[in-house]
Amino acid sequence: MRLVTRLIGAALLAALPAATSTAQDAPFYKGKQIRIVISAGVAGGYNEYARTLATHMGNHIAGKPDFIVQSMPGAGGLLATNYLYAQAPQDGTTIGLIHSSVPLAPLFGAQGARFDPLKIHWLGSMDRSDGPCTAWHTSPARTWADLRQTPFIVGSSGVGSQMDIYPAMLNKLFGTKIKVIGGYKDGASIFHAMEREEIHGRCGPQITSIRSLRPHWFSEKKVIIPIMVSERRSRDFPDTPSVMEFAKDEPTRQQIRLLIVTQDLDRPVLAPPGVSAERVKQLRDAFNATMVDPAFRADIEKLRLTLDWVKGEDVAKTIAEAYAMPPDVVAAAKETMAGK
Repeated sequence: MRLVTRLIGAALLAALPAATSTAQDAPFYKGKQIRIVISAGVAGGYNEYARTLATHMGNHIAGKPDFIVQSMPGAGGLLATNYLYAQAPQDGTTIGLIHSSVPLAPLFGAQGARFDPLKIHWLGSMDRSDGPCTAWHTSPARTWADLRQTPFIVGSSGVGSQMDIYPAMLNKLFGTKIKVIGGYKDGASIFHAMEREEIHGRCGPQITSIRSLRPHWFSEKKVIIPIMVSERRSRDFPDTPSVMEFAKDEPTRQQIRLLIVTQDLDRPVLAPPGVSAERVKQLRDAFNATMVDPAFRADIEKLRLTLDWVKGEDVAKTIAEAYAMPPDVVAAAKETMAGK
């Protein structure tokens, strides 16, 4: 009997290291859930991108975690970014999809920006986009010349967003007469206001959102694009001038380039600063794999979204270069944004 007991005990002891090894080898994300916090409301393009990412990204992570999307709109994207930077779990179970203007908010001294974008882990961005001013078809301002002579009322989701930055830039550098009405929850709310003719239009990246949420607007000529806030003319709207065509000197061009640098980083995805390097690499690899996943790309196409993605390392490099711009260029850009 003692021999049997000893044999059983030995068998149990022999099994313990294997069980412990199995637990240690289990993928971190197995049985876990990753939350994507978006800095916009549930009705706009950010939500569409986030939900599509959430559907596919888990397939490229060991353990295949589930994903959920949480909307946290407010302050032009600063509310969500502040949360992700200082309050969100720092273990890789919470990531963010934020407004592309947000990474430069501290550089320009935006009130309420309590984060350092150089410490954030950028996983990548999902698109690049031009920044048109769009005018509803009944707007009194329909051309670039009109914008310089006629009051043009546009909507914005908050100070610090491109919907605020672009009008301030155009007013200061080119003498346009754009007035911004803030307080809208998201881009979709601004589109509703345009349809109700509460406002004349909107400035900032939005072409993807229009094609996704209001696909008939362009075909039915519901909106007009009097100016493209971009380095050059858009291939899709070749008759619309680029604002750079009217820049009078190199200092003006430098300001514009700094203010629109994040157009190349549209729909940026991030992990909080405390996430380990190993986990950041895992998330970046999964993001990259998702961007080339045929099933993901098919869903993007079905939703009429665009995809022109950028790797996380390149996002981080572009942001670092913006923060390394000469102080006089940054100071001039800040004055432009403030309308001084």
